[in-house]
Amino acid sequence: MSDLSQPVLPNLQVAPSTLEQIPQLNQMIVQSARELSRGYYTEQEAESAIKYVFGVDTALVNDGSYFTAMLDGRLAGCGGWSRRRTLYGGDQRPMGADEFLDPACDPARIRAFFIAPEAARRGVGKALFEACKQAALAHGYQSLELMATLPGVPFYKVLGFEKVEDVADTLPDGVTIRFERMRLKIA
Repeated sequence: MSDLSQPVLPNLQVAPSTLEQIPQLNQMIVQSARELSRGYYTEQEAESAIKYVFGVDTALVNDGSYFTAMLDGRLAGCGGWSRRRTLYGGDQRPMGADEFLDPACDPARIRAFFIAPEAARRGVGKALFEACKQAALAHGYQSLELMATLPGVPFYKVLGFEKVEDVADTLPDGVTIRFERMRLKIA
């Protein structure tokens, strides 16, 4: 956990994702989900989540609110924020309506954060989060909400997010995935 307090590495670059990066991002998401979910989800749960939940939401890339992190010139992570009501899920199964949120009363969404296993605990997630937080603040949002995977819960707690509720999503293949809905006031 103390790694989150380390300064951002000078060789870490965070920039808006491009449509051309989506295949590479989805490959990294699969690797991240398989390796970093161990001990939190069974292999069956992880594989089902990869098929139905984990992946890039192209709407975020098109909105300019999804970011790619490169560390030493290699893909290290991705994650984004959204002004849309969708709370989680990739292109294969977005969960929630696509309409825009009202920054005066709705929290912006933090979405689809995944870190390459070899880049875990090196400040990549924190850098992605800061980019998302600053963009949400610039758009007038005062709070953030997300649906955390179980491996993500400790990270989000360190950032100050608080649990709203436990959520169980039964996927189309009958496998149930557990999440934690979390919120953070940022303004």
